[in-house]
Amino acid sequence: MHQQTIALHGGYDGNEQGTMAVPIYQTTAYEFKSTDHAADLFALKELGNIYTRLTNPTNEILEKRFALMEEGAAAIATASGASAIFYAFANVAEAGDNILVAKQAYGGTTTLTGHTLKRFGIEARYFDIHDLDAMEQLIDERTKMIFFEVIPNPSVEMTDMEKIAAIATKHRVLLCADNTVATPILCQPLKLGADVVVHSTSKYTTGQGLALGGMLVESKEILQKLVDNPRYSHFTEPDESYHGLVYTEVGLPPFSLRARLALLRDFGATPSPFNSWLFIQGLETLPLRMVQHSKSALEVAQFLEGHPKVQKVNYPGLPSSPDYPLAQKYLKETMASGLLSFELESREEAQRMADSLKLFKLVVNIGDSKSIATHPASTTHQQLSEKELLGAGITEGLIRLSIGLENPIDLIEDLTQAIGN
Repeated sequence: MHQQTIALHGGYDGNEQGTMAVPIYQTTAYEFKSTDHAADLFALKELGNIYTRLTNPTNEILEKRFALMEEGAAAIATASGASAIFYAFANVAEAGDNILVAKQAYGGTTTLTGHTLKRFGIEARYFDIHDLDAMEQLIDERTKMIFFEVIPNPSVEMTDMEKIAAIATKHRVLLCADNTVATPILCQPLKLGADVVVHSTSKYTTGQGLALGGMLVESKEILQKLVDNPRYSHFTEPDESYHGLVYTEVGLPPFSLRARLALLRDFGATPSPFNSWLFIQGLETLPLRMVQHSKSALEVAQFLEGHPKVQKVNYPGLPSSPDYPLAQKYLKETMASGLLSFELESREEAQRMADSLKLFKLVVNIGDSKSIATHPASTTHQQLSEKELLGAGITEGLIRLSIGLENPIDLIEDLTQAIGN
């Protein structure tokens, strides 16, 4: 099926009542048929619901639908995008290991990898997405994952995904792509060589800023990197915390299986069934919305590019962008989503402009149906040092825009009066 059809029907073929809308299974636990039935479920002799921290019918439909849209083997829904990223790392790394993380990443990802994971004994090694040869030199026998964003937030640049995938394959290291900004509608990283994809479903998936959530999707080919690979022995050796289970020998997608049985079990960052239901509603219109977000963002980017006070515009959909060839290569029909950023002369000018906006809302979120403006240096990336900010492609005068579904003419009028002559 095509994505637009999957977005409406994937993972659900009705229930006993034949409801058109996916039901909300708002329950914590499930009744067992007998003690033997319960024992079989806990021993994985039979698959079924035990407790919503692990599985829930509404969450499961969302997971199946998302996996289909990314053309992955399986997916795990989480309570937030941050928890999805944490699970991706925690599923492979332990004390003494290292992960490679793109400098051009969301500020929260930088603090997670550079500070919180450091306390777990996991080292983050940062690389520039424009210098993948230097990145390769950071890989050693304790490297467990390479992480990058398909369209980085807020620098809005792109990397050569096929090249980074080739390096990961050469060294048999798992490659994880954050596809939040592009969404599976504009890009499917698993088809380009990524092994794992993560999303903040709080963004474009819901589309209206209604709920927090995350998603982790694994490739159909990930087993090839796990089997006979000393980097990932915890997938190929018995897990004593789960009856000696060997994840690569069960016949189920191994990355998601371990994330569910070990991480959801122990950390419990599970989404509410109601939130999953909201994401399912959002997915139904995602294919249409991403087209409009992209078209309007391009119009706004073209306006900003011609403004005398704007020093630089970051949007891969612009033919003048240095990333335009990569956008043509990796993004469907060169649609580059609704996220863009631009630079003014100074922090003071950027904040004055942001404070003058009327239609755009000052909010630290993206992917909403309403347009949003953010000054990253004073908000989402405030915790980064000056060196880290520059490494992430963020200047003091940078403004990030998330272009919504309003008429772009109205958005351009608002920007015109806010920037001034």
